Amino acid sequence: MTAPKPEAEIVLRLDRISKRFGALLANDAVSLDLKKGEVIALLGENGAGKTTLMNILFGHYVADAGEVQVFGQSLPPGNPRAALAAGVGMVHQHFTLAGNLTVLDNIALGTESLWSRGLGRAAARAKVAKLSVDFGLAVHPDAKVGKLSVGERQRVEILKALYRDARILILDEPTAVLTPQEADALFATLRKATALGLSVIFISHKLHEVMAIADRCIVLRHGRVVGTVDTHTTDKGQLATLMVGGELSLPRAEPRAPGAVRMRFDQVFTPDRGATPGLKAVTLALHAGQITGLAGVSGNGQAALAELVAGLALPSSGRLSLNDVPIDTWSPRLALAKGVARIPEDRHHQGTIADFDLTENAVLEAYRSRRFSRRGWMNWRAAKSFAEEIIAGYDVRCPGPGVRIRLLSGGNMQKLILGRAMSGGSSSDGPEIILANQPVRGLDVGAIAYVQSQLLAARDRGAAVLLISEDLDEIMGLSDVIHVISQGRLSPGFGRGTMTAAELGLWMAGQNFAHDQSEAPNAA
Repeated sequence: MTAPKPEAEIVLRLDRISKRFGALLANDAVSLDLKKGEVIALLGENGAGKTTLMNILFGHYVADAGEVQVFGQSLPPGNPRAALAAGVGMVHQHFTLAGNLTVLDNIALGTESLWSRGLGRAAARAKVAKLSVDFGLAVHPDAKVGKLSVGERQRVEILKALYRDARILILDEPTAVLTPQEADALFATLRKATALGLSVIFISHKLHEVMAIADRCIVLRHGRVVGTVDTHTTDKGQLATLMVGGELSLPRAEPRAPGAVRMRFDQVFTPDRGATPGLKAVTLALHAGQITGLAGVSGNGQAALAELVAGLALPSSGRLSLNDVPIDTWSPRLALAKGVARIPEDRHHQGTIADFDLTENAVLEAYRSRRFSRRGWMNWRAAKSFAEEIIAGYDVRCPGPGVRIRLLSGGNMQKLILGRAMSGGSSSDGPEIILANQPVRGLDVGAIAYVQSQLLAARDRGAAVLLISEDLDEIMGLSDVIHVISQGRLSPGFGRGTMTAAELGLWMAGQNFAHDQSEAPNAA
């Protein structure tokens, strides 16, 4: 008779953790445990308390009640150094990097004495290089972090946690910037690591990833644990229902004929920015009544293309036109006046002002319009009403329109930005062109469904939508036509349903692009 398999050691226990921010109860007596070699997925809507709970575990917040135990020992509250020493590593949803330092310096920071500066640099570089290869997280070790794209910074965060040989690893949306092949490789590496005893808390809104990597799922709703299920006994639909507390119907994109070209790029070049490529002979048409999806690994030219649409830059060569009229003068203010709305990639530095309240942030791009001001005087009643409409329509979970936006979760910040853009700001008719740059990054499944339905509704009203995303599920599910960008080069357009995720992944990796494209003579 085979002896029963011994129960795995519990390496982490959270016991009745509670945390309140003013009137908001973020965590309400939350208890969970994590076993050696186990992957648990922590799921929940935006504002459910996931990030707060992990910040308590890692020592950034102090719980009002409850206890954290790591390997059987109580963890001192509010002490990240103690969490690191105990073997807890965390990849934060929002970056904790020094922009003026290099990638290597950020990763090694705090792991060596200030008096021995440089003595272990060769070993550190070799270790980072090996981790980069093993995990498929390519980033130049000498690049300044402040010049990296959002996606590249997230790769640095993952490497920083792995560098410290964590025994318990918290991963908050770790695959947001990876191709499908790279995500599969990361999961394979995590499986090998957990087989050797690494324990992982995995936070993701991509339920197919949860099903692929997690052993158990713990679901939070309104700060409380509402369910714990073994992954092999459930499916994505049941998890989504548990997260939102009811049935969830995802929007379906019905085929439709495109309209006139709203914006056209004709052989457009932009300069390189250090290691980040500019655009290379990009030709692209954004049609009314069509969602154009742009897939690619972050840092391959998406930012340059988005800046052109938003009025932040002009091509170094080639032509950009709006409704068949060449664009010679272009600015964010002019773009807004011409009906261009933007959902920026970085909600903290480009989308909001942290110390402004929700009302002020809601009218940031339209405060000079007649809708909100007359003769230089702000109509704060109209502005507040507008903010309240966004809060209600987009389920922005907050105490009210007067709260500072920095106090909201990342997902709820994003909802306010989405509502601001989709409303048209200065016009009640809605925008003609929508730049949706990572529009559902950090959103829960319910919010994703709502946002996607709004993008489809805007398309059906006749808007031209440019959807930029590293999430192939999002691109493939919403786009009428898909382009892939790699090293500043744009693929042909692929119709809905004509390409698999694996085939698009090869384009994202640059394998299917011709190598004979030359630089523009005057693009240098």
